[in-house]
Amino acid sequence: MVNYDEKTLSDKLPVYYARFFPHKEFCRWLTCGNSPQPLANRELSFTLADDVYIRFLSISNRQEFLTLLQQKKPFKLDIGAVYNTKPSVGRHDAVVLARELVFDIDLTDYDEVRTCCQEAKVCDKCWKFMVIACEILQIALRDDFGFQNILWVFSGRRGIHCWVSDYEARTLDSPGRAAVADYLCLIMGGDNLTKKVHLRDKKLHSSIGRAIGIIDKYFNEVLEDQQFISSSDGLKKFLKMIPEEALRNQVEKALERMPESSLERWETFVAIYNQFCKENGVMKWKYLIEEIKIQYCYPRLDVNVTKGFNHLLKSPFSIHPKTGKVSIAFKPDNAKNIKLDEIPTIDTLLDYDPADKKTSEKNPMETSVAIFYDFVCALEKAEALRKRSEASKSLDF
Repeated sequence: MVNYDEKTLSDKLPVYYARFFPHKEFCRWLTCGNSPQPLANRELSFTLADDVYIRFLSISNRQEFLTLLQQKKPFKLDIGAVYNTKPSVGRHDAVVLARELVFDIDLTDYDEVRTCCQEAKVCDKCWKFMVIACEILQIALRDDFGFQNILWVFSGRRGIHCWVSDYEARTLDSPGRAAVADYLCLIMGGDNLTKKVHLRDKKLHSSIGRAIGIIDKYFNEVLEDQQFISSSDGLKKFLKMIPEEALRNQVEKALERMPESSLERWETFVAIYNQFCKENGVMKWKYLIEEIKIQYCYPRLDVNVTKGFNHLLKSPFSIHPKTGKVSIAFKPDNAKNIKLDEIPTIDTLLDYDPADKKTSEKNPMETSVAIFYDFVCALEKAEALRKRSEASKSLDF
């Protein structure tokens, strides 16, 4: 990545698209995602050199797609919705018929809590926020909604994307997508709101309890990495999350006298909180510890991406123009093992020579493409079963 030069990207992209981009599996995925509409009804968009943006593109087959990639050399490839007609023909009157249920999680939305990096910068410490987000959302989408065909993709720079391709997910209307997004969103409020999580129910919903259990696996480690409450500013923000004045004053006096270790300060806060609860009984803020953990670590979703049909999302296996990194597919249970400096770049790929007998290294994209291939095969199987079931019901009728 140190040697990557964005100015040379245009020259390298044709080779990348010809040798490494999995266009066969990509078109198979979109074909399933378009069903029962033809592939040509799917909108694609290209961002070219100098930020030239082209929307309402479409392809009819794999060869047409490959030709388009070679001709346009897109710096960025985005995927949109499926329409009732070819988007390039009926862009003004076209009606959206389907769209994967998508989720976009960006580390810039964690800037108010992460301390290791800010804005576009990202490191292995703040990547743990993405690990937690991936684990929480994967289980929720699978267990609470019954979705099975879920693809996870590294964005190429500072986040992750989730594509849910089940037929039931693709055909969800806007209110349905909003309901899923609202169900999964626990952090509410803008920059001016200091406390953004409020668990008001007498008993925690099972999904929230499950999410907290996942956060607990990583919380102490994240606390030590980020040192949320070690600095004066971090401590002030933390204290503002405590709504009870008497408790807040007691915690403030105790923590200010302590060393600046966030883990030690947190453990002291928990002890003071528990003692305070014993002395004052169960109160309306009985989930305060859980609320604070959620505000620090729970997934921060860009809900507009999930709710809307018109928002296009970066394709898997795109090259990020700023980093040169590939938007690789990964297994959700392996998110914690991803090392950002080991993610393949266009340079590492073009340096790879499968004919070189002196090296035993495998194609840097091999694992990611295999994950994508398995995902597409599972989706095709699910689509075949669905169509067979629909045909059987039609015959029975």
